Amino acid sequence: MKKALLSTLALLLFSILTFAQTAPAGNITIKGSVVDSAKNEAMSYATVAVVDATTNQPVKSTFTKDDGSFILSGLAAKAYKVSLVNIGYNTKIIALDNPKEMNDLGKLQMSASSGQLKEVNVTAVKPLMKREVDRISYDVQADPESKVLSALDLMRRVPLLSVDANDNIKLQGNTNYKILVNGKPSAIIANSPGDVLKSMPASNILKIEVITTPPAKYDAEGLAGIINIITKKDMDQGYNGSINARYNTLWGPGLNLNMTVKQGKFGLAGYVGGNKRNNLTNNTTSLNDNFGVSRLTQEGERTNGGRQAYASTELTYEQDTLNLFTGTFEYYNGRNTSYIDQLTNLDVLAGTNNDNRYRALNDAYNQYRGISGGLNYQLGFKRNKEQLLTASYKYNFNGFNQFNDVSFVERVNYPNTQFPDYQQYNRSGSKEHTAQLDYVHPAKKLNIEAGAKAIFRNNFSDVHNDKLDPATGQYVTDPVQINDFNYQQNVYSLYNTYQYKLSDKWMFKGGLRLEHTTVNANAGIDQRYSNLIPSLSIQRSFKSSSVNFGYTDRIQRPGIWQLNPFVNSQNPNFIEVGNPDLRPVVSHGLELTYSNFKKGSINLGVNYRFANNTVENITTINPNTAVSVSTYQNVGASKRLGGDFNLNYPLTKKLNVNINSQLMRVWLKGYVNGVFYSTKGNQGHIFSGANYKFDNGYRLGLNIDYDSRYVMLQGRDNYWFGYGASASKELFKQKATISINTNTPFQKFRTIDNTVRLPNSYQYTVFNMYARQFNISFNYKFGKLSSDLKKNQRGINNDDVSSGGSRN
Repeated sequence: MKKALLSTLALLLFSILTFAQTAPAGNITIKGSVVDSAKNEAMSYATVAVVDATTNQPVKSTFTKDDGSFILSGLAAKAYKVSLVNIGYNTKIIALDNPKEMNDLGKLQMSASSGQLKEVNVTAVKPLMKREVDRISYDVQADPESKVLSALDLMRRVPLLSVDANDNIKLQGNTNYKILVNGKPSAIIANSPGDVLKSMPASNILKIEVITTPPAKYDAEGLAGIINIITKKDMDQGYNGSINARYNTLWGPGLNLNMTVKQGKFGLAGYVGGNKRNNLTNNTTSLNDNFGVSRLTQEGERTNGGRQAYASTELTYEQDTLNLFTGTFEYYNGRNTSYIDQLTNLDVLAGTNNDNRYRALNDAYNQYRGISGGLNYQLGFKRNKEQLLTASYKYNFNGFNQFNDVSFVERVNYPNTQFPDYQQYNRSGSKEHTAQLDYVHPAKKLNIEAGAKAIFRNNFSDVHNDKLDPATGQYVTDPVQINDFNYQQNVYSLYNTYQYKLSDKWMFKGGLRLEHTTVNANAGIDQRYSNLIPSLSIQRSFKSSSVNFGYTDRIQRPGIWQLNPFVNSQNPNFIEVGNPDLRPVVSHGLELTYSNFKKGSINLGVNYRFANNTVENITTINPNTAVSVSTYQNVGASKRLGGDFNLNYPLTKKLNVNINSQLMRVWLKGYVNGVFYSTKGNQGHIFSGANYKFDNGYRLGLNIDYDSRYVMLQGRDNYWFGYGASASKELFKQKATISINTNTPFQKFRTIDNTVRLPNSYQYTVFNMYARQFNISFNYKFGKLSSDLKKNQRGINNDDVSSGGSRN
């Protein structure tokens, strides 16, 4: 099947190349040469693009030769703009209002404008990726398929990131990281990032930063690093916006509106959207096998549906050139419903009663809510506009309500007096207040940053379990299963960062962050600890490449999902519960990366991370009842050695390929209930895609994606294999785009399985997840803008707790 699929994709790609349309011939030629203005040296492989002056649509492009020269011919006689783009240089745009038959632009300097020619602003040509001293930036707007894909699908293209079969985003194969939106924690994606990002169009996003060596200004949380999603906020004089309507065969209809307005000193930018998820039914199978003692099997169906709504906005007031006020607001509301019909059989092999079974019916309802608001004041200084003092405050609330209504029918040896029907309630969440002060002091080659921060966070959970009284037919609260959990965590921190540019070739960035944490909980927990977190990044730049080295320590503080002692018995034989006694984890990481942007971009890197006392997901199985309990414990020690490879390369002027891959060797060990576990293995992922642009506004894309099984202390998780295609057409002078795309069109379901291996027992769970999906969307841009709006450069970014995950 896979060979046939690859052959089909190859044939389709060959057809695209064979029947690609070409531009009509013309008689205009443009030539010149590009040099470095400081060194007066020829610049090879700089991008030169000819853009239609009226529509801003690229017409032709090429790369400069080794001597810096270029020539573009066969152009129609009309006005153009010539765009010069190269990584590390300012983009240069030259207007040709009345081109001749032969236009010799002569020697063009990238960092200085020519006094003979007129420069204008245009954004038709952009490099896709940029390597900075401590991060990789992926320019989403420069990716032509950003108009076609969801935000989650686009994550597969970003270097160092992958997405598995359960829509979990991984950074270098690790789920312990932080996601920020515009440098701040987001109420929109705090609880369920996968659900939100797959309902949101990628066109909402400006760029994605992957920060594997976070500087000291960031909170120390996130073992693998930080993913910073920067959304579109081009607030200028006037207004503009875009509306996106789409329908997905799996995730249902969706609508998204982007809007920016600027009038005088006031500006407003934001987006609002949502989707309604179709009801989908899939089969599930589970097994708990206690060798020779008991064996429990479950088979059933689960129907899921839901909807999400989200909104984000930023209001700015620029009092004058030195005083700037901004306010932010975010909102998210997601509701998921499910109906589970499950048959359970328990064979007690060592006893006489080996026929035990029942059928469980569960109506479940989950609601995620998030609200956040913030205020920032930025003060500039007359002597240096880059010298800034910023004061910030932010309030953030994330809530989760869960309800399970479980009833049992077709009972055999499960009397209702011992196993009554029940209803389970859990209202949990987190409230936090944050105050922060940041100062930036630039010098000639040195940039100094310092700041202080205080976070006051309250995690809470109110749980009760009501059991059906067979005698009265009424539900009665079980006093043993009531839990009012409060977990107060305060984090106080100071940081100092120095960035020094030794020359055009060497850049150094280092700093220290001191964090002091206090924890109080009504479960009798009282903790005090301090951490000093160093970070160091070094970049050696060459003509069209760079080598980066990074070292940092990171902290993983447990989040509410891991701490909450709520006993989730949605499935009474596969119970999940949190652990309020968890301690934070400190990891140490080193990385070395080579990046080359001579033609396209190539990133090669190696990284090594190690940590002790890591938080691991632990499962135990009762040998008599075969009931399993999963929780979290500080029992692990891990080492990870990985290699990353990313390629974005133009095979021709119209055909571009992308590869994003990682291979990692993992070692895990630890004691669980006195039993020593040691496991090791390889894990990794690869995403490969190609897109072809026609001259008449059509674009086609193909992709293949594979994510391996990942190493866990007690077992292995599932793998992912997917493939897809997309097509789009620009309309109405590039103001509108209609697009279609499909994922795994030749496979209705994919099997998702997980295994847990214990000394005397074995657990296997599997369910069929819908794979085949088709999506159609329409995007329309409107409005007109001018005059840039100033925005604050510092703000609150609470990235200090583990994101955890929903256990449902």
